[in-house]
Amino acid sequence: MATGWWSVLKTVPWSEVINAAPQVASGARRLWDTVARKSGGAAGMPMGQAMEAEPEEDHFGTLVMRVERNEATLLDLRTQMLQASEIIANLADQNAQLIAKMDLARTRMLWLGVATGVSSILALVSLALILART
Repeated sequence: MATGWWSVLKTVPWSEVINAAPQVASGARRLWDTVARKSGGAAGMPMGQAMEAEPEEDHFGTLVMRVERNEATLLDLRTQMLQASEIIANLADQNAQLIAKMDLARTRMLWLGVATGVSSILALVSLALILART
C-alpha cells in the first residue's frame, strides 16, 4: 500500500507546487497581516464611550463620523475579501492541477494493472505448456 502512495507522490508536479508556494504564502501573509492589524483597531471605542466623548449638542457630527468610519471599515473588508478570493483562486488552481495529475496516475496504474494481469496469464499459460511438453 505504501508503494502506491509513493508512486502517486512521485507524479505530483512538485516543481510547480514549490514555485507557486511563495505567491500563495505571501498572499496569505498579507491577508493575515491585514486582518490582524484591523482586528485590533477596527472595533474602536464602544458606542456608549463614543457618545460620552462627544458633546451632547453635536449628535449629527458624531453620526457623520461613525458613518465615515463604517465606510472605511467596509472598504477594508472588501479589500480583504478580494485578497482572500485571490488566494482561494490560486489554491483552487493548484488543487485542479493536483487532481489532474492524480487522475493521470490512476489511469496509468489501471493500465499497469491490466498489463500485469495479462503478462501473468501469459506466463502461467507458457509455464503450463512447458510442463505439458515434458
